[in-house]
Amino acid sequence: MKITQRLATAIFTGALAFTMVGCASSPTKESAGEYVDDSVITGKVKAAFAADPTVKATEINVETFKGDVQLSGFVSQPADAQRAVQVARGVKGVTSVKNDIRVK
Repeated sequence: MKITQRLATAIFTGALAFTMVGCASSPTKESAGEYVDDSVITGKVKAAFAADPTVKATEINVETFKGDVQLSGFVSQPADAQRAVQVARGVKGVTSVKNDIRVK
């Protein structure tokens, strides 16, 4: 009986440790919680673009990794790209913005 209990405890402990390591983040991989946070930030940035009359939200792609937002796509004027960066920086949770927007 004690052997079965010890074996069950060892299996449970191993599974718990495996789960904790599997959900941890690294410099190139997000944890599950960070992925959800970044998805929320991406959604907020896209919503802010849609609410802004000068930013064409459909022409700008937004990607987020650990709070760092990367903008890409095409705009007709350099001022439009700068406005998109300003709007993205104003969103709560954004730590930095990388501007890869190109002017047509």
